[in-house]
Amino acid sequence: MAGTPPIIDVKRFIDEQRFSPYQWGILAVCFLMIAIDTYDAVAVGFVVPVLMQEWHIGKELFGPVMSASILGMAIGALVSGPLYDRTTPKTVMVISMILFGLCSLGTTLADTPLALGIWRLLTGIGIGAAVPGATTLVYEYAPARRSALVVNTMACGGMIGAASCAMTAGMLIPAYGWKSLFLVGAVVPIVLALVVLATMPEPLRFMVLREWPAERIASVLRRIAPGHAFDGARFVFSEEQGADRKSGMAVMLSSRLRTGTLMLWLTYFAGTFAYYLLMGWMPTLVQEAGASLRQATMATSLLSLGGIVGAFGVGWMMDRFERNGVVALAFVVGGVSVWMIGQQTSHPVLLPLFIFLAGVGLNGAMFSMGGLAAMFYPTSGRSAGVAWMYGVGRIGGILGPIVGGMLLRTSAGSGMFFTVVMATVMVPAVALWIKRRAASRAEAGGTGAIGTDVAA
Repeated sequence: MAGTPPIIDVKRFIDEQRFSPYQWGILAVCFLMIAIDTYDAVAVGFVVPVLMQEWHIGKELFGPVMSASILGMAIGALVSGPLYDRTTPKTVMVISMILFGLCSLGTTLADTPLALGIWRLLTGIGIGAAVPGATTLVYEYAPARRSALVVNTMACGGMIGAASCAMTAGMLIPAYGWKSLFLVGAVVPIVLALVVLATMPEPLRFMVLREWPAERIASVLRRIAPGHAFDGARFVFSEEQGADRKSGMAVMLSSRLRTGTLMLWLTYFAGTFAYYLLMGWMPTLVQEAGASLRQATMATSLLSLGGIVGAFGVGWMMDRFERNGVVALAFVVGGVSVWMIGQQTSHPVLLPLFIFLAGVGLNGAMFSMGGLAAMFYPTSGRSAGVAWMYGVGRIGGILGPIVGGMLLRTSAGSGMFFTVVMATVMVPAVALWIKRRAASRAEAGGTGAIGTDVAA
């Protein structure tokens, strides 16, 4: 009928377009956010050997310091869940990144393990609150046919961040001291916060469901598809028109999603326990085996390089095969490879290979978890669901470095260390199998998940 305003389904519109330069820009900024987040999260592991000598204390005292940053991430993620409901993802991201940068700068003032731990806790809060927003933003601007690959491409920023931290530590610490590592980690997030504030949009479907002015939504779509006219258009998101408008917290714990939510928490808990246990202590273990600081940082870089390959590979497979099974398989590959690292004392020539494969499996799976969660939840619960998976799951990361210190004090030493990591990495495979079964039963019973993919 003439004069009837066009109705545009934003999800279908995004799915039908080519990935535009504007969407590449969103991906690039969020990629850098994840990179600097991971850079800071692993930085303490590279300064421990230096601080042990400078402060004349044992390595076991740094277990709680390593865990302080992860505790901060958990707190930040848990607090940000309700904040995403009350304000906007972009606002939470900007404030979090500024807090992150200022507290990383404050880390350079630390002169005791206690002070270092406090600054790491505060920095972690900023990191933990920012990451779920970046994951949601990238997912909602990705076409469905490539959503897992796009989100995992962003997650590769974590691998780049860890590798960059390793290389930066090798170059700067010998020349300028340990504080230089955290100065870099202070400047970059503040700059990124200003870039997000000036150039990044809110999640598109978030704006539609919150009934933001049509012109604000149209202005974003024009950047994606300049050739389209949106004058007078009404924007909808048909996939969730009948969905509950509950808060994000209520959505993720609804009867249809509860089992999947709990299994995501368990998967991320076990994965972060193993990841931070391995990343936190590997530089020290390699150095105690007789390697130099530069060789230790190169070993960790190899783990991160494997993670880049794994993130791309797992993301590509998630877009083509059953997603839970793909991520579970990656965890199994990572677990077996970690165990093999501990068996290489008599055959060190194969050590680089198994470090690389451990990165492919463990890191590839861990950096796929944000995308797996984003696919599982509907828009109304996506930011909160992703945030709480990170928050609850990172409790495992808090325990990992502490347990690592305890294991290294036992007579079993590094052998038991790698066995514990391997056993823990196998837990997510079982949890994801349960999640998949629960989703299939819900779908068969007519009470399927309200997310964008029942089998996600």
